[in-house]
Amino acid sequence: MPTTFAPLKNDTFLRALMRQPTDYTPMWLMRQAGRYLPEYRATRAKAGSFMGLATNPDYATEVTLQPLDRYALDAAILFSDILTVPDAMGLGLSFAEGEGPRFAHPLRDEAAVRALHAPDLGKLQYVFDAVTQIRRELNGRVPLIGFSGSPWTLACYMVEGGGSDDFRLVKAMLYDRPDLMHHILSVNATAVAAYLNAQIEAGAQAVMVFDTWGGALADGVYQAFSLHYMREVIRQLKREHEGVRIPSIVFTKGGGLWLEEIADCGADAVGLDWTVNLGTARKRVGHKVALQGNLDPNVLFAKPDQIRAEVERLLNSFGKPTGDSGHVFNLGHGISQFTPPESVNALVDAVHQISRALRA
Repeated sequence: MPTTFAPLKNDTFLRALMRQPTDYTPMWLMRQAGRYLPEYRATRAKAGSFMGLATNPDYATEVTLQPLDRYALDAAILFSDILTVPDAMGLGLSFAEGEGPRFAHPLRDEAAVRALHAPDLGKLQYVFDAVTQIRRELNGRVPLIGFSGSPWTLACYMVEGGGSDDFRLVKAMLYDRPDLMHHILSVNATAVAAYLNAQIEAGAQAVMVFDTWGGALADGVYQAFSLHYMREVIRQLKREHEGVRIPSIVFTKGGGLWLEEIADCGADAVGLDWTVNLGTARKRVGHKVALQGNLDPNVLFAKPDQIRAEVERLLNSFGKPTGDSGHVFNLGHGISQFTPPESVNALVDAVHQISRALRA
């Protein structure tokens, strides 16, 4: 059934994604709800574990809203994890303290791969319940972003069984048995698109695909095994819901080499890591997409004056937005858990003040 939500009071983020005029450059931060905030750590302690936090809509709502109560951010992002989808496929996700994610049943042989299928979305109802609850609690303050990992990035964890330094197992399968890898990626693309569409139906006002490990692939291999399947996800996404446009963002960490090709995938915006020059990127994509990014997260360990100087440099690099361009300020990857919270105040203030001055 359609859900009635409060009217949106600040749509600057959505307007920038759709390359419409804005009074200032909107911003949010990857991992903005996280371990750098003492209130997040307190809520996680109450939840007892990361999965206890992520699977409880009340806790997920609480930590999603925490950074918005501290900072004048222009978007909220659902608190969840990219590995909820393969967990719902039966791979058995767990998080050991200090060790990161682990799967009890990684995809290591042909039988396991051939048995893989898109999950019953009912197993992910806790995510959709959290989306709806967060949207209600936001009360129109700012838009809510839903998200998923990319098909390739999910496959990395599904085959490796967890994080990896060299991606030896997943790349061995890719090169030795490309048929098996394509099967995993095809299933993942179907699952990710359905997952994001369900988030949209639950209340997400924009969606983002995180291709964290796409940059680990060789040229040519990236296009066939990562970008192709992100394009499939975008192709299947709802472009609007209940008459409202739902913009999409794709982000490949380390993907600057392929920026033009990524910009052609059908998404409304492309996220950039900090290795890409923002002004050059704007020239490279032309009028096709908005851009998101791309401050080095480690700038937030500098003094406030230097944070402000780096913000000014980056905003000047992009230049004054015109009617056919859009920029959402963000970090080039997730915020570090060791970031001083007061540094984020300096960042948010600088982005809003300097970007307003640039438009004057």
